[in-house]
Amino acid sequence: MSRNSEDLEGLNLLGNQNTKYSDKYNPQVLETFNNAHPDNDYVVTFNCPEFTSLCPKTGQPDFAEIIINYIPSEKMVESKSLKLYLFSFRNTGDFHEDCVNMIMKDLIKLMNPKYIEVIGKFTPRGGISIYPFANHAGIAKYEQFVTQRQLDALAGKI
Repeated sequence: MSRNSEDLEGLNLLGNQNTKYSDKYNPQVLETFNNAHPDNDYVVTFNCPEFTSLCPKTGQPDFAEIIINYIPSEKMVESKSLKLYLFSFRNTGDFHEDCVNMIMKDLIKLMNPKYIEVIGKFTPRGGISIYPFANHAGIAKYEQFVTQRQLDALAGKI
């Protein structure tokens, strides 16, 4: 299936050579496009191995791999806008758990997916690694999956 120009309306960042990187938390940079296959349930995975934020108390940098898995509904997040959004956390002071939940909630608000999960694999600082996991079912069909994935996370399977 080929996309027509109407499908690409609203995508202002893709192909733009004058990209501006926000150094403050900025969910407004996120853009969507229409899912060409909303009748199919399929998983989209983003692996973001260079996520950074700041400790809200010490201001020290925190580094993480952020993994986003979602089953799209009508809208999908455009990858360059997601990259710029994640970059906007760079000078944001939030705990690891807050970052993961903020990312998930912003993506839910943006595209209302059938299912979404966000995993943060933060590198150790002070000898402790933190791996927050947040997930949400947008439709009843996946509500049981939310609980199962949370149990998998507790068992160290994620």
